[in-house]
Amino acid sequence: MSQELNSMFSPHSRLRHAVADTFAMVVYCSVVGMMIEIFVSGMSFEQSLSSRLVAIPVNMVIAWPYGLYRDAVMRLAARVGKGRLVRNLADVIAYITFQSPVYAAILLFVGADIPQIITAVSSNIVVSMMMGAAYGYFLDYCRRLFRVSPAAPVSAQA
Repeated sequence: MSQELNSMFSPHSRLRHAVADTFAMVVYCSVVGMMIEIFVSGMSFEQSLSSRLVAIPVNMVIAWPYGLYRDAVMRLAARVGKGRLVRNLADVIAYITFQSPVYAAILLFVGADIPQIITAVSSNIVVSMMMGAAYGYFLDYCRRLFRVSPAAPVSAQA
Protein backbone atom coordinates (compact mmCIF):
# COMPACT_ATOMS: atom_id res chain seq x y z
CA MET A 1 0.00 0.00 0.00
CA SER A 2 2.77 2.41 0.93
CA GLN A 3 4.61 1.59 -2.30
CA GLU A 4 1.47 2.32 -4.34
CA LEU A 5 0.91 5.60 -2.51
CA ASN A 6 4.52 6.64 -3.03
CA SER A 7 4.39 5.87 -6.75
CA MET A 8 1.05 7.65 -7.10
CA PHE A 9 2.59 10.86 -5.79
CA SER A 10 6.03 10.46 -7.34
CA PRO A 11 7.26 13.22 -9.68
CA HIS A 12 6.65 10.83 -12.59
CA SER A 13 3.06 9.83 -11.76
CA ARG A 14 0.13 10.48 -14.04
CA LEU A 15 -1.95 11.75 -11.12
CA ARG A 16 0.54 14.44 -10.16
CA HIS A 17 0.96 15.42 -13.80
CA ALA A 18 -2.82 15.62 -14.34
CA VAL A 19 -3.39 17.67 -11.18
CA ALA A 20 -0.68 20.17 -12.12
CA ASP A 21 -2.02 20.53 -15.66
CA THR A 22 -5.60 20.88 -14.41
CA PHE A 23 -4.70 23.53 -11.85
CA ALA A 24 -2.79 25.53 -14.47
CA MET A 25 -5.56 25.41 -17.04
CA VAL A 26 -8.42 26.28 -14.69
CA VAL A 27 -6.60 29.27 -13.21
CA TYR A 28 -5.20 30.60 -16.48
CA CYS A 29 -8.38 30.17 -18.53
CA SER A 30 -10.57 31.69 -15.83
CA VAL A 31 -8.53 34.86 -15.56
CA VAL A 32 -7.64 35.39 -19.21
CA GLY A 33 -11.00 34.24 -20.55
CA MET A 34 -12.98 36.60 -18.35
CA MET A 35 -10.83 39.58 -19.30
CA ILE A 36 -11.26 38.85 -23.02
CA GLU A 37 -14.98 38.20 -22.78
CA ILE A 38 -15.78 41.36 -20.83
CA PHE A 39 -13.26 43.91 -22.07
CA VAL A 40 -12.83 42.84 -25.69
CA SER A 41 -15.89 40.84 -26.75
CA GLY A 42 -18.49 42.98 -25.04
CA MET A 43 -20.06 40.12 -23.14
CA SER A 44 -21.84 41.04 -19.95
CA PHE A 45 -20.32 40.12 -16.60
CA GLU A 46 -23.09 37.55 -16.14
CA GLN A 47 -22.41 35.93 -19.54
CA SER A 48 -18.70 35.82 -18.83
CA LEU A 49 -19.22 34.42 -15.34
CA SER A 50 -21.50 31.74 -16.81
CA SER A 51 -18.90 30.98 -19.45
CA ARG A 52 -16.13 30.69 -16.86
CA LEU A 53 -18.26 28.46 -14.59
CA VAL A 54 -19.12 26.18 -17.50
CA ALA A 55 -15.47 26.20 -18.53
CA ILE A 56 -14.20 24.89 -15.18
CA PRO A 57 -15.45 21.31 -15.58
CA VAL A 58 -14.57 21.41 -19.28
CA ASN A 59 -11.06 22.59 -18.43
CA MET A 60 -10.79 19.88 -15.80
CA VAL A 61 -11.60 17.28 -18.45
CA ILE A 62 -9.31 18.65 -21.17
CA ALA A 63 -6.39 19.91 -19.07
CA TRP A 64 -4.32 16.76 -19.02
CA PRO A 65 -5.00 15.84 -22.67
CA TYR A 66 -3.97 19.38 -23.56
CA GLY A 67 -0.80 19.01 -21.49
CA LEU A 68 0.04 15.81 -23.35
CA TYR A 69 -0.78 17.48 -26.69
CA ARG A 70 1.41 20.46 -25.81
CA ASP A 71 4.25 18.16 -24.78
CA ALA A 72 4.02 16.41 -28.17
CA VAL A 73 4.05 19.76 -30.02
CA MET A 74 7.04 20.85 -27.94
CA ARG A 75 8.90 17.63 -28.80
CA LEU A 76 8.24 18.25 -32.50
CA ALA A 77 9.38 21.85 -32.15
CA ALA A 78 12.58 20.71 -30.43
CA ARG A 79 13.49 18.91 -33.65
CA VAL A 80 13.36 22.26 -35.45
CA GLY A 81 15.40 24.14 -32.90
CA LYS A 82 16.12 24.62 -29.23
CA GLY A 83 15.74 28.39 -29.03
CA ARG A 84 13.22 30.40 -27.10
CA LEU A 85 11.51 31.60 -30.29
CA VAL A 86 10.82 28.03 -31.45
CA ARG A 87 9.55 27.09 -27.99
CA ASN A 88 7.29 30.16 -27.79
CA LEU A 89 5.88 29.55 -31.28
CA ALA A 90 5.20 25.92 -30.41
CA ASP A 91 3.37 26.99 -27.25
CA VAL A 92 1.24 29.43 -29.24
CA ILE A 93 0.43 26.87 -31.93
CA ALA A 94 -0.45 24.19 -29.38
CA TYR A 95 -2.67 26.53 -27.39
CA ILE A 96 -4.54 27.95 -30.37
CA THR A 97 -5.10 24.67 -32.19
CA PHE A 98 -6.35 22.86 -29.11
CA GLN A 99 -8.24 25.56 -27.23
CA SER A 100 -10.06 27.56 -29.92
CA PRO A 101 -12.64 24.89 -30.82
CA VAL A 102 -13.27 24.14 -27.14
CA TYR A 103 -13.69 27.84 -26.34
CA ALA A 104 -16.14 28.34 -29.21
CA ALA A 105 -18.26 25.42 -28.00
CA ILE A 106 -18.37 26.80 -24.45
CA LEU A 107 -19.46 30.23 -25.67
CA LEU A 108 -22.16 28.68 -27.84
CA PHE A 109 -23.39 26.63 -24.89
CA VAL A 110 -23.76 29.69 -22.63
CA GLY A 111 -25.76 31.61 -25.21
CA ALA A 112 -23.24 33.91 -26.85
CA ASP A 113 -24.31 34.79 -30.37
CA ILE A 114 -22.19 33.98 -33.41
CA PRO A 115 -20.65 37.47 -33.73
CA GLN A 116 -19.69 37.37 -30.02
CA ILE A 117 -18.19 33.90 -30.46
CA ILE A 118 -16.21 34.95 -33.52
CA THR A 119 -14.98 38.07 -31.72
CA ALA A 120 -14.09 36.19 -28.54
CA VAL A 121 -12.29 33.33 -30.30
CA SER A 122 -10.51 35.71 -32.69
CA SER A 123 -9.52 37.94 -29.78
CA ASN A 124 -8.30 34.92 -27.87
CA ILE A 125 -6.17 33.91 -30.85
CA VAL A 126 -4.69 37.42 -31.09
CA VAL A 127 -4.08 37.55 -27.34
CA SER A 128 -2.56 34.07 -27.49
CA MET A 129 -0.24 35.22 -30.24
CA MET A 130 0.84 38.20 -28.15
CA MET A 131 1.12 36.33 -24.87
CA GLY A 132 0.50 32.72 -25.88
CA ALA A 133 3.76 31.51 -24.49
CA ALA A 134 2.63 32.87 -21.12
CA TYR A 135 0.41 29.83 -20.63
CA GLY A 136 3.31 27.54 -21.47
CA TYR A 137 5.48 29.26 -18.90
CA PHE A 138 2.62 29.18 -16.39
CA LEU A 139 2.05 25.48 -17.06
CA ASP A 140 5.75 24.76 -16.61
CA TYR A 141 5.71 26.80 -13.39
CA CYS A 142 2.71 24.83 -12.08
CA ARG A 143 4.41 21.57 -12.98
CA ARG A 144 7.46 22.67 -10.99
CA LEU A 145 5.17 23.78 -8.14
CA PHE A 146 3.57 20.33 -8.12
CA ARG A 147 7.03 18.77 -8.53
CA VAL A 148 6.21 17.06 -11.81
CA SER A 149 9.39 15.75 -13.35
CA PRO A 150 10.06 17.29 -16.76
CA ALA A 151 12.89 14.90 -17.54
CA ALA A 152 11.12 11.57 -17.81
CA PRO A 153 7.89 10.43 -19.42
CA VAL A 154 4.88 9.98 -17.20
CA SER A 155 4.76 6.54 -15.60
CA ALA A 156 1.95 4.05 -15.94
CA GLN A 157 0.94 4.40 -12.29
CA ALA A 158 -2.28 6.28 -11.68
